[in-house]
Amino acid sequence: MYTSEQVKQLQHQTKDLLKADTVSVDEIGLLREVLRFHEYRYYVLSDPFLADYEYDQLYQWLVKLEKAHPELITADSPTQRVGTSLNQAFVTLPHLVPMLSLDNSYSAGDLLDFDRKAREITGLDSIEYCVEPKFDGASISLIYENDLLTRGTTRGDGVEGEDITRNIRQIRSIPLSAPFLANGIQQIEIRGEIILSKQAFTAYNEKLTEQGLTPLANPRNAASGSLRMKDPKEVAERNLDAFLYHVSYHTGHPEALNTHSGSLDLLWDLGFRTPKKEKRVLQGIEAVIDYCLDFEAKRDELPYEIDGMVVKVNTISLQDQLGMTSHHPRWAIAFKFKARQATTTLTGVEFQVGRTGAVTPVAKLEPVYLGGVTVSSISVHNEEYILQKDLKIGDTVLIERAGDVIPQIVKVLPELRTGAEKAIEFPKNCPVCGTLLFKEEGEAVWRCINIECEAQVMERIIHFVSKDAMDIKHFGEANVRKFYEQGLLKDIPGLYQLDYFKIAEMEGFGRKSLENLKTAIEGSKQQPLYRLIYGLGIRFVGETTAKTLANSVNHLLDFASKTEEDLLQLEDVGTKVAKSIQGFFQNPANIDMLKQLETLGLQLINVKKEAVAAGNLSGQTFLFTGTLAKMKRSEAEAKAEAHGGIIVSGVSSKLNYLVVGEDAGSKLEKAKKINTIKIITEDEFLTLLGD
Repeated sequence: MYTSEQVKQLQHQTKDLLKADTVSVDEIGLLREVLRFHEYRYYVLSDPFLADYEYDQLYQWLVKLEKAHPELITADSPTQRVGTSLNQAFVTLPHLVPMLSLDNSYSAGDLLDFDRKAREITGLDSIEYCVEPKFDGASISLIYENDLLTRGTTRGDGVEGEDITRNIRQIRSIPLSAPFLANGIQQIEIRGEIILSKQAFTAYNEKLTEQGLTPLANPRNAASGSLRMKDPKEVAERNLDAFLYHVSYHTGHPEALNTHSGSLDLLWDLGFRTPKKEKRVLQGIEAVIDYCLDFEAKRDELPYEIDGMVVKVNTISLQDQLGMTSHHPRWAIAFKFKARQATTTLTGVEFQVGRTGAVTPVAKLEPVYLGGVTVSSISVHNEEYILQKDLKIGDTVLIERAGDVIPQIVKVLPELRTGAEKAIEFPKNCPVCGTLLFKEEGEAVWRCINIECEAQVMERIIHFVSKDAMDIKHFGEANVRKFYEQGLLKDIPGLYQLDYFKIAEMEGFGRKSLENLKTAIEGSKQQPLYRLIYGLGIRFVGETTAKTLANSVNHLLDFASKTEEDLLQLEDVGTKVAKSIQGFFQNPANIDMLKQLETLGLQLINVKKEAVAAGNLSGQTFLFTGTLAKMKRSEAEAKAEAHGGIIVSGVSSKLNYLVVGEDAGSKLEKAKKINTIKIITEDEFLTLLGD
């Protein structure tokens, strides 16, 4: 439909519009053309160039311009239709009731304004609302007649949609029949959303990568694309799911359908998956605002993606009274969460050296506001990642803030290249000390093998003082770098030999802060041996393995005489880990450092705790995976150990219990294949403890 030159031109025009503070009436034609282009990318190709928030920004500008200049409204304006997702490969069928889009809100102020208008029309002082998640998937409409599913369609253009009944029948959460007749309903039209869970989406993208194909940008694209597949068997393999959230038409007059919340409960009771558990019926808009903000804070705990909340007037008779515009109902509004995806430009790449010598490229971006923060840099992992993504300096990229924490590049938009982009050259020498870089066979990471490299030394010290290691409070990364650069700190033993008189002369170090620092450093000398082992930063040695190592010796320096075979006898220590441990303790410089630390008062002797022989979990092995709801994983592990349990780091036949939280991944799948492992929930684990 669009040539490559048109695509480039339209995308550059899009970037210019998004950078502008406002759009003039003279640009209204350009704005419509840009919006039509992005509708085509989003709805028809399921391959958007814009994040939802950015599209909404452009759309709202057009709405405002046309409202101010109604004489300029054209019949083909994007504001004059509900959607544009008709795919000519499918037969199109009319909806019983048009599928209108929801108006969007982005702040509490927008919701207050929505409520004010609703109260003015109805004459009520307070309105009861039903609030539920806004699922990030592909919209569908289902028709049941005489209890049987007779038709499933996409949203289409809002008036008619594509007939995808055969594909809909492959989705197991959609009943092929339901007892509507018993409730006085002969025909009913139900609206909903097809989604792909986070776990299913990850598995699907891994499969694409294995096949040498490009992973999809987000679960919505995966769900939408799956519905349009011609082979229903392939649809069945993708583990799609469905939430049904609205009854748009029905015969008969069952009492449950007098309210929106009642309709969700009825559908749930009839075997449909609805947001029955997630929804809340609330009186007044203030309670609605509180619930929306609370839900946004915990959105990542859900096993599926949502991009906001939907607020609906709960009583159907009031919905009828409020009516609708030509574009959206006046009785419902979508409260959109902060943007999770955005487009920006890759302006450069810096190469950082970590504590193990790993050289990590960090992409520098034209700053973009995303998920409540401004993102200006993103790790791009390694050389292979850069080649796989085909990243070039000057590229336009789509970025996503996964879990509202870690930003990542979802994909590059090569269609927008001008020819001025530059290849990213990975360095051959360490960018800090100049040492020739080395890459081990089978690894993707280039490393600086000079352990005296300044960058590595600083990163090792930062790791050593961190919370999960020696937990030296008041001594964060900023102080490590400041002391190192000023010559007050050169290695890990130097932490216990600081010149406090010189530190006292530095800005920001008063008497109280200096005393706090001294106390924290002295207190760290009594940390148990496993924390010291973890703090040393030995490659492949995490907290669980550090505990295993600590419990296997009387003194840390005992490892200097242990062979690789000795280490392989330890729980969860494989060949790679054993080689790394042996390499660390065969390095004379490391042995000298440990002896120095012992002289300075650190605990190198394993003060073995008395075994909890009488514990009700004595001798049982545990592993935790996924996100726990009631406690942190470290807290759960401590509880298990306090009752005599043993924490292991991997799934094997030696594992007794796998405790599973939300979004459990590969460990759960592996455990399912071993019959002797008991897979339990967090609540079941607490029951074992007797809590």
